[in-house]
Amino acid sequence: MANKKYHRGRRKGRGYGKKNPQRRAGVMSTIVFVIALAVFAFSAFQLFRIFSGYHKGQEVYDEVRDLAVQTSDDDESPYWVDFEELLKINPDTVGWIRFSPEPSQIDYPLVQTTDNDLYLSKTFSSTDNTVGAIFVNCYNSPDFSDRNTIIYGHRMKDHSMFHDLEKYSEKSFWEDNQYFYIYTPDGREITYHIFSAGIVKDTSDTYLTDFADDASYEQFLKTIEVESAYDTGVAVEVTDSVVTLSTCTAASDDNRMVVRGVKESERPMEKPE
Repeated sequence: MANKKYHRGRRKGRGYGKKNPQRRAGVMSTIVFVIALAVFAFSAFQLFRIFSGYHKGQEVYDEVRDLAVQTSDDDESPYWVDFEELLKINPDTVGWIRFSPEPSQIDYPLVQTTDNDLYLSKTFSSTDNTVGAIFVNCYNSPDFSDRNTIIYGHRMKDHSMFHDLEKYSEKSFWEDNQYFYIYTPDGREITYHIFSAGIVKDTSDTYLTDFADDASYEQFLKTIEVESAYDTGVAVEVTDSVVTLSTCTAASDDNRMVVRGVKESERPMEKPE
């Protein structure tokens, strides 16, 4: 009798110690759910931080426009920039860029310093922000007199800064929007006629700024004509100066979208009444 009780007890003990498959599956489901919830919360926080940064960055530029820009319905003097006010905010100010009619959201002050990395993460008012600023290549003259002046800007997901340069990938967009304008602290409005646009490598000769002679500059002009996504028919001579606008692309880290304009004319900037 004692042996029977002993064996019954052992069998009962072994049965009590078996793992419940349903209970284990429930625990695993809970763990998976908690991990997924944590990932979702982290992703939501990251998105909030990104778009909050975009919003704060654009608030900076809206305030700058309200302070420094005056417009008029008069076609002879439609746009005026108060560079005295801009220079009070940022002594690195060298100009203002505007597209008309589109992409009209490209309407920003231009800065330049000795370090091209500085304004990748600082706004015009020098606040830390991923939108950065639109800046002129540190190796160029600040008065846009070089044969090839390069201007950089971020491609932001909210379509701010230089994002909409990518629209010039299509010739139909260029046909309706062929000009951009640069305003300078010495009171000039410079009109640029877009003659070339397309995607290039970040090592492309399009980023050359120094040319030994007319022959080397002429070769440069031929190269960027070939790099264009389409033929605009706009002629550029060795006596002309160009501005190259550059931003990143969604396709690859080593690709750049560039839009190039040749200086067509300049006139004094007049203040609207």
